[in-house]
Amino acid sequence: MADADLEPEPLDPSQIVSGEPVVTGKVLWESPDGLQIRGIWQITPGVVTDTEANELFVVVSGRATIEVEGGSVLEVGPGDACVLREGDRTQWTVHETLRKAYHISL
Repeated sequence: MADADLEPEPLDPSQIVSGEPVVTGKVLWESPDGLQIRGIWQITPGVVTDTEANELFVVVSGRATIEVEGGSVLEVGPGDACVLREGDRTQWTVHETLRKAYHISL
């Protein structure tokens, strides 16, 4: 997984709070109905906002602070598992390039 060839995933400029983060990723599997997706996602340091899907992920490398609007502040690093809910509005402060393996349920 650490050597997977990731493809650019352009970030909407309105999501960037600070820095010049770059996002890459790769879908490794998708269910026939398109409602389940598994893959790898990576972001370089910076601060970005997002509106989440139903997602379970495990951090492969790097570190970030994820602030869920009206909820928790999560400090994540290698080996940490996290669940985000559809509609959660988040702010990601990426301290070290973060790579995660994820499963999204649409």
